[in-house]
Amino acid sequence: MPLIEYTDPDRFVAGTVGPAGQRTFFVQAVEGRRITSVSLEKAQVAMLAERIDELLDSLDATADVPAMQPDNEPLSTPIEDEFRVGTLTLAWEPELQRLVVECIDSTVSVEVDDSGEPSVEVDEPDSTTLRITVQPAVAREFARRAVALLDQGRPPCPLCGDPLDPSGHVCPRANGYKR
Repeated sequence: MPLIEYTDPDRFVAGTVGPAGQRTFFVQAVEGRRITSVSLEKAQVAMLAERIDELLDSLDATADVPAMQPDNEPLSTPIEDEFRVGTLTLAWEPELQRLVVECIDSTVSVEVDDSGEPSVEVDEPDSTTLRITVQPAVAREFARRAVALLDQGRPPCPLCGDPLDPSGHVCPRANGYKR
């Protein structure tokens, strides 16, 4: 299992490429000239930010730590995803007083057996893992930036909650009429 590891990287951020509604989400770690980017779903970024905040709140790990300067800079270039994230893990390392985030590439293969039934196999041994170990303040800033990033997306429809498109929105609650 290939492992890409960062311990206290210079930068650990979530970011996007593309216009709202067509964005690709990334998690990026930067250390010196070394840059690793992995792509993932918007829901995964939201869940990771939420869980980081919950974990740090439960540990009270940032109570005595001053807030970091906000990192609102764009993703570092070149932005080439190493892999697409299938699984995220989050852990607290008590000896180091650090948060550990793992992004795992799950290789999924679908095969059809003799009866025509599909079977899904997840090949974990060959999957690549990006492991990032960061201080609590860095993790808190990651979560803050991720939430701000998610808020920059398309606004939700007040009736159905689906994202509004600039070209119009066919709302199921408005019986299919554009608003």
